[in-house]
Amino acid sequence: MLYKLASRRAVLLALMAVGACGFTPALAPGGDMLKLRNTVAVSAPDTIAGFAIRSRLIDRLGRATAPIATLSVNVEEALDVAAQSQSGATLRYNVVGAAGWQLTAADGTVWGSGQVDGFTSYAATGSTVATQSAATDAVGRLMIILGDKVVAQLMLLDLPQ
Repeated sequence: MLYKLASRRAVLLALMAVGACGFTPALAPGGDMLKLRNTVAVSAPDTIAGFAIRSRLIDRLGRATAPIATLSVNVEEALDVAAQSQSGATLRYNVVGAAGWQLTAADGTVWGSGQVDGFTSYAATGSTVATQSAATDAVGRLMIILGDKVVAQLMLLDLPQ
């Protein structure tokens, strides 16, 4: 019982310390991330993967009607064998990807850049159609992961007022 009370006090003190340091959540009213909402044009390659990551970024950042910045994203992906049977047949693939990004203001000032990576997997044990569908789905899931990681890095930027 004493442990629980001490634990609660420690959590309360930690929350008070965070509040006292001027911490503002990125998505709170007035937070930096809301400055980017509906103000960033997204540029990505004209590929299926580029379309998928662009769609995810627009979902997270909103569609810019009067952009103040451009988010340029480059996507790379590769296919790795993740599992093989004893006879050498491929049972599972990993789709490995990386996305480099750069946020540039309308005046050409670079506000931030970075790179994220991730992977997804899919089984290759079904029919040809099922395997192809699983591969397409895996690429889509990977682009969602990469898009979310880009947005997470954008949240860490110290944007100009």
